[in-house]
Amino acid sequence: MAKDEHKKADEAVEEVKEEQVETPEVDETTDAPEVKTEEVSEVDQLKAKLAAAEDSLLREQAEIQNMNNRFKKEQSNLLKYDGQSLAKAILPVMDNLKRALEIEVSDENGQQLKKGIQMVHDHLDEALTGNSVTEIESLGKKFDPTLHQAVQTVPAEDGQEADTVVQVLQAGYQLKDRVLRPAMVVVSQ
Repeated sequence: MAKDEHKKADEAVEEVKEEQVETPEVDETTDAPEVKTEEVSEVDQLKAKLAAAEDSLLREQAEIQNMNNRFKKEQSNLLKYDGQSLAKAILPVMDNLKRALEIEVSDENGQQLKKGIQMVHDHLDEALTGNSVTEIESLGKKFDPTLHQAVQTVPAEDGQEADTVVQVLQAGYQLKDRVLRPAMVVVSQ
């Protein structure tokens, strides 16, 4: 009987060993980490998508802000230089009025006509000045290629510096800080 008991005990130990060996082979421990890595990778993917969406949103907001700033700047420039084309169209009229005023007259009718031309010139000049269109002062000034257009050069006379405007052939005008038409000038060398 002792042998039978000993045999039964050995069989029980074998069963326990088999049960212990089977326990680690259960897929529950291997499945759980896979589910966690899938969950973690899914969470990481969602976080990356969220970060990309936030970055895209910030970029789009910055672009909209830049567009608004550009629009405001363009609007202010349009308002600042409003009337530029009208002023350019009037400049030849001013030139003709100045030429008419340079004519010498001796009779009474000519004097009256010249007085009328002077009044028209003064009113037109006042209207232009009131709208920030001013004549570029050139005579005796240093030549500036942004304001003047040299059409002729002459030798400098005694006491005259080189690159000085000695004669204005056609007046130049500017609207605020923008040159509408450069002055056509003769420059000393």
